[in-house]
Amino acid sequence: MLRLALAIAVLFALLLACAPQAAPLPQTNPGTASQPLTIHVGYFPNITHAQALIGIQNGAFQNALGANVTIDAKTFNAGPSEIEALFAGAIDIGYIGPSPAVNGFVKSNGDALRILAGAASGGVVFVTRPEANIKTAADLAGKKIATPELGNTQDVAARYYLRQNNLKTTDKGGTVQILPTKNADTLTLFAKKELDGAWVPEPWGARLVNEAGGQIFLDERDLWADKKFVITNVIVRRKFLDEHPDVVKQWLTAHVQVTDWIQKNPDAAKRLANDEIKRLTNAALKQNILDEAWSRIDFTYAPLASSLFLSADHAYELGFLGKTKPDLSRLYDLTLLNQVLAEQGLAQVQ
Repeated sequence: MLRLALAIAVLFALLLACAPQAAPLPQTNPGTASQPLTIHVGYFPNITHAQALIGIQNGAFQNALGANVTIDAKTFNAGPSEIEALFAGAIDIGYIGPSPAVNGFVKSNGDALRILAGAASGGVVFVTRPEANIKTAADLAGKKIATPELGNTQDVAARYYLRQNNLKTTDKGGTVQILPTKNADTLTLFAKKELDGAWVPEPWGARLVNEAGGQIFLDERDLWADKKFVITNVIVRRKFLDEHPDVVKQWLTAHVQVTDWIQKNPDAAKRLANDEIKRLTNAALKQNILDEAWSRIDFTYAPLASSLFLSADHAYELGFLGKTKPDLSRLYDLTLLNQVLAEQGLAQVQ
């Protein structure tokens, strides 16, 4: 009987090993939450939020959190709405851009949120219309440029770039007109030749080039040291962090491992992210768009804090953060991330 039981156990293990897997994501130790808990997670259906797209789809985060934790995933189309949801307690952990994170921190007097880790770097381009004949920054005088939203990360970058090149926007007495426009509308207006340029995140840059005849005037990575700047952060509602640090740590464990998997398996990662985008939006990205956009993004758990602080300085200089320069010294809490990195034999970050 003992031999029969052992044989059955071996056969069962072999069958499990041969079963098809969603993707070869690394496995983490299941979480240890002692009581049932629901964690509310916010992110965008966008490739710059690939860790959330892939890790939720494949169960990497669920495996890390354990059976007692339920993930309530919610998608957003804009950072401000995600921050408002966090303020209302409807989001515990979120993937979001630097400007909304800074604005949420400042608006709550430093109380509402903390940045736990980075998620993506790069992935922003300034696309111009060939007929606009923009060869140098000086040629932007008198032109119409779209950005996704007034005061958002790309809007700040575009306005500061103009300022560095001695150009003023029309609201400051200059000739460059900046039109905050939703990305989908930017594509339409660009194709209709009603815009001269657009400073946009991916995949909209690749779409403007491939679907609307645009050309890349500037890859924003070229404006930053080491060509790295944060485009997506992982944030947490501060009260949730205080109450459930063990759960937050398990999330970060999966985040680091999913990031590592994405770096090592770009083709599989692109496929999984695009499948999830299709599920969430009913429209997958075309392969050439996906490939081009992905090539301009670096997925990383490193916070790249210096780039966020510099972007915040630019936002303040442009008048977006009030009359008094905000103190952002408590914005980051990398304690749990560095614990996770130490446990995995990885270098600490700051």
